[in-house]
Amino acid sequence: MPVKLLLAGEFGAAARLSPKALRLYAEQGLLLPAETDPATGYRYYDPGQLPRARLIGRLRSLGLPLARIAYLVELSPAACALELRGWLRASRDRLDERAAVIEALEEGPPPALVAAVRLRQVPARKVVSRARQIDSTRLEEHIRTSERDIREHLGPSAEPRLTFFEDLVTPDKAGMVEVAVPCTGPVEPVADLRIRLVPAHTAAWLAVPPDYEDGPPVLRVYDAIESWIDHHPGLRTAGHSYETAPGSGARFDVSYPVTEVK
Repeated sequence: MPVKLLLAGEFGAAARLSPKALRLYAEQGLLLPAETDPATGYRYYDPGQLPRARLIGRLRSLGLPLARIAYLVELSPAACALELRGWLRASRDRLDERAAVIEALEEGPPPALVAAVRLRQVPARKVVSRARQIDSTRLEEHIRTSERDIREHLGPSAEPRLTFFEDLVTPDKAGMVEVAVPCTGPVEPVADLRIRLVPAHTAAWLAVPPDYEDGPPVLRVYDAIESWIDHHPGLRTAGHSYETAPGSGARFDVSYPVTEVK
């Protein structure tokens, strides 16, 4: 016996999807009508499409983008659940980062960190670097793979890794992040690795304490250096902040180039 097709309105009611949602999912290729009447334009759906339609609706209610949903609906239920659990963990991590930013705004930088900021002279250095627009969810991978590729290009080197931040990088906001390793002697650029000179400068810097090394707490270190500079009227920032790893008795240092204001 042939299956009785459902009009879009009937199908949408059964799937708890609005006409607008059905049109959108059809346009995106997520949920195509089983038939479309060429004369009237009426769309008809097979009742067998209801489980997929309901799954799409549930996934959309989580705020997932359509491209992600298109991938998930093709997985087995077990594989889809595994992917969603990973997404949920990442979402919780992002929420923790947002909470930490709010907390930092409320409390300001810890006075002990501000008091520990120092100045030092940094010589000019030629570096091999890679710069990419990245958000914090991909930051560690970008740093790790860039440093590996640069050191493979340079050969054995004991020089520290430098990571320059042109902007604040969060789970919700990408910024340009440059990973660099100082070098000496002749070296050629290759692929997306470039050669540039980091000018000599004075840096306001802080060795990052263990409690502030990972995740959102490191923002307090940046806040502390910025506050220290703000409270020294004779100084102003003169370039992008950067991290040096390994640092001075720490896993890494945070530095801001500064210049004297006359």
